[in-house]
Amino acid sequence: MVMTGKILIVDDQKGVRRLLEELFKKEGWEVNMAMDGKDAIEKVEEKQPDIILMDVKMPNMNGLEASQVILEKHGNIPIIMMTAYGEIEVVKKALDAGVKKCITKPFDIMVLRDMVNSIFNEQTA
Repeated sequence: MVMTGKILIVDDQKGVRRLLEELFKKEGWEVNMAMDGKDAIEKVEEKQPDIILMDVKMPNMNGLEASQVILEKHGNIPIIMMTAYGEIEVVKKALDAGVKKCITKPFDIMVLRDMVNSIFNEQTA
């Protein structure tokens, strides 16, 4: 069994959150979810995740803004940004801000799973 940790899934679409929650729970992760950037910042304080999956486009506070706040306070938490196809400018800003990786929606959930596991294993190695 692979040692896993705590993951925070941040997306305003319930279906996306549910799908990812199911996937990562099966993998043995402790899953927490947030529906927007503000919610994500609170959850990070509360749950101290090992890794964050963050959607870019969300109401109240977008993923980029939330990532910047989280990285300022907790710079060591890897964030994977989920972006819509073709948001090159957003991807560049995210990576410049310290986001670990970006993945384009729609994504292959197995590719995402492997990306998460690989980043987590780097952190805990």
